[in-house]
Amino acid sequence: MRWIVTLAICVVVTGCGAAQPESAKTVAAFEVPLPSEADRSRFLSVLRAAAEAEGMHVDAANSNELEKMAKAIPGAKMTMNAAVWRGSNDDEVIASVMDQHDHLGEVWIMFSRGKAPALTSRFRESAMREITLRWPGTLSLPIMPTGAIPLHRDLVRTPDGYIVNPSAAHKYRLDGAESRPH
Repeated sequence: MRWIVTLAICVVVTGCGAAQPESAKTVAAFEVPLPSEADRSRFLSVLRAAAEAEGMHVDAANSNELEKMAKAIPGAKMTMNAAVWRGSNDDEVIASVMDQHDHLGEVWIMFSRGKAPALTSRFRESAMREITLRWPGTLSLPIMPTGAIPLHRDLVRTPDGYIVNPSAAHKYRLDGAESRPH
């Protein structure tokens, strides 16, 4: 059932303007090209290794759970849904990972500030160092002032990462500078 929680967290973080606690705010986000099951499996191995090095763990939905979710929730088709948790009782989500029907195989990983920023920063840097080495097509995603990530349909791909489409900037109350990747 954790995958339902992970989906709910990701839906809240992606594209909405709701205020988040400071520790839950997204501080970095990336799109990683993972077109095959083998890529997704290797990605989870990289993520697990980085998480375990910092005393965290990864929960990921298996293919049966993803299929059930797609049947139960309209528009929930995805190839990956995972979260990195801190604490033995899943006290805090440090990173959320998923793709959606409009960017299948282009998995988004969103990192939270966390209640222990030095720890979460070490984890993020370690994980992203390995991820960008293995998947050099990884791109930055813009983070809105609320900590949310814009909807995929509101993004424009550039060589340096995504930016908010100028025609959609009003939805996110941007003045131009904030539409750039972080």
